Amino acid sequence: MQYSINVGGHLLELSTPQVMGILNVTPDSFYAESRVQTEEAIRRRVIQILNEGGCIIDVGAFSTRPGANDVSKEEEMNRLRTALKTIRQEAPDAILSVDTFRADVAKMCVEEYGVQMVNDISCGQLDAQMFATVAKLGVPYILMHGQGTVSATAQMPHYEDLMKEILLYFAERIQQLRDLGQKDIILDPGFGFGKTLEQNYELLANVDALRIFELPILVGVSRKSMIYKLLNTSAEHALNGTSVLNTIALTKDCAQILRVHDVREAVEAVSIVSQTDKYRFTDEQI
Repeated sequence: MQYSINVGGHLLELSTPQVMGILNVTPDSFYAESRVQTEEAIRRRVIQILNEGGCIIDVGAFSTRPGANDVSKEEEMNRLRTALKTIRQEAPDAILSVDTFRADVAKMCVEEYGVQMVNDISCGQLDAQMFATVAKLGVPYILMHGQGTVSATAQMPHYEDLMKEILLYFAERIQQLRDLGQKDIILDPGFGFGKTLEQNYELLANVDALRIFELPILVGVSRKSMIYKLLNTSAEHALNGTSVLNTIALTKDCAQILRVHDVREAVEAVSIVSQTDKYRFTDEQI
């Protein structure tokens, strides 16, 4: 299925999957190499993402790893203002996404810095104004599944039927957003959020069920614990596993956007899978 989203008045085609590079202006994100805090480090990261083929830069100022320190709204805004000012100086036309669950923060980023996308890991659960705010702003909204709130993601999740509950969760919230006039919605299955290791792999095996909504899907598995715990290693040694999981999602046609720390490797995965798809038999040819 062919998808496109409106980013700042321009259509971004997702017929070929796009890569979103992670830029964390936090001191405590789970993958230490992803943390950039000085203006010079931010500039280097922006240049790296774009030079390696990244299409979107996802800027976050609040770490959601289990046990991370709480960050006030004011501190999150201050971090983002510094980062976004620097990014806009270095790459004024770059497509930016803000990773936040606070409506006021999202509004500030869009209105003051022209951020074109909101990535909310809470799916509107932590700020009752988020859905109405993004609908009014008119920017694409990334709707992520997670059982419980951010602070509850480290607790033992429980599902009677994982995929059924995820589908119902998305169906309800998609309708809420549509009722508010939200146009562009991107689904994020929420790997690593409110799911055990086994549930993460059950979700990956059946992620194509999300295609029923006919919406683009974002896959964010980069260096997560579902990789390094399974392989008995660490986030620093989870690049190969990340590439494998990204490739699985791509071959299922369930990753219109890959959110990653390692942009070049993700772009290469997209290129290889896209090249292979050119020679895939259609139903009529079989």
